Amino acid sequence: MTEFDRLPAPVRQWLSQAALPWSPASARRIWSKSRAKGLSDEEALRSLSRAESRTLARDKATISPRC
Repeated sequence: MTEFDRLPAPVRQWLSQAALPWSPASARRIWSKSRAKGLSDEEALRSLSRAESRTLARDKATISPRC
């Protein structure tokens, strides 16, 4: 819980609404890379959302029956 508490407030808020059970380390890694590229908080949060969408799509393809 301490690692979660050390995350920036926007990331903690995003995680509270996330569809997947993100680890604080994974969220921090994406956030930090995005911010290091000069992205705004909002853009960095969109990076997290895109990463989550990709994971969900991959998981869906893995568990969906193939016709």
